[in-house]
Amino acid sequence: MLARFLITSSLSFLFLLLKSRPVKIFSLWTCACVSLFLGHHPPPSPARPPRVSLKEKMSPASEAGNAEESQEGVPSLLDLPELALECILEKLPPDGLLSMSGVCTALRDRCRSDYFWDKHMKQKWDRVIGPSAYKVWQLCLASRRDNGDSNQGKQKGFLRLFSLVWPCSWAGERINIGQDQTCSLPHDSSVMSWYIALETGTFWFPAQVYNRENGHAGFMLSCYDAELSYDFRTDTFRARYPPHGRRAIALETGVTWERLRSPPVDTSPHDLHLSDCLNDLCPGDHVEIQWRRNKEFPYGWWYGIVGHLESCDRNETYCRCPSSDSAVLEFNQYSAGSRWSRTIIDRRNHREEGNEVDGFYGGIRKLRTDDEISAWRQLWPTELLE
Repeated sequence: MLARFLITSSLSFLFLLLKSRPVKIFSLWTCACVSLFLGHHPPPSPARPPRVSLKEKMSPASEAGNAEESQEGVPSLLDLPELALECILEKLPPDGLLSMSGVCTALRDRCRSDYFWDKHMKQKWDRVIGPSAYKVWQLCLASRRDNGDSNQGKQKGFLRLFSLVWPCSWAGERINIGQDQTCSLPHDSSVMSWYIALETGTFWFPAQVYNRENGHAGFMLSCYDAELSYDFRTDTFRARYPPHGRRAIALETGVTWERLRSPPVDTSPHDLHLSDCLNDLCPGDHVEIQWRRNKEFPYGWWYGIVGHLESCDRNETYCRCPSSDSAVLEFNQYSAGSRWSRTIIDRRNHREEGNEVDGFYGGIRKLRTDDEISAWRQLWPTELLE
């Protein structure tokens, strides 16, 4: 109620500005104010498709419309009470904040604040972006700063602003991160810059993909590490799986949000995960276990359930499976006669076990939340695998 009162008392400023300024520049402000009364977000421009608006907004041709400065003596929207201005900016979607940052210097600083962009970052990216992705982002920024930019001092006005916040190839030279990662990044570490780098697909980040390579039968109910890049045109991702053995880098397109997750543990796909749940495993527990075809392959995480030993009569009252030195893992996506349907692990001396025929089993992690279990259940195959 207070915000509506403050905005109502400030509408006179809007009418004065609309008389002295082109409506094109301030139409977004008007929509934002009206939206507070109507209780919904300001509608996007009809001429701009919602999924490509961020990309189009930052083209060099858009600079001319943003270069106009405030006329001396004319009331400004910055004269609005601080709380009212903050409420308006909080209502704006990402492309609205980006547009507003091009109106003037004062709004640029406000609209680039992490306070406004943290919310958008969490709403869209929190489920697939984890600590490992943030580390890669920081590494990219550090490498960019080390390389320097000889053109930085020559950039003027809003072209300078765009080159700082927009990670396009024309805004800076490309750099190499590690062996496979190539990216073109801004200089600053603001949340806004990171959001735009993710949204435009210029930043490849580490994550994990369920049922890799379009649900190939050989990877059903597994989850593998990959580098991901967002495709804003289709609202899907491109996945780049690391090479292994004689196999080159595998590429996959059209990966949906439901098939992605941030890595739950900070363990390299080439390292054995240190299992800390072996003594807690009981029949019926849901687990993930590392598995790889041979020593040259990276590990993937495979879904399974703790079963009963053959000597157990499955009577809950007399079951001694939790106290046994061995534990049975069942993979019920495979038929009962399949060699992949079950394996036995040693609780006391667990290490990588297996052979070149059946593959190698590695570390184990127990699933403790309904969300983790549900993510696997939703990917259950329609037919049993052999």
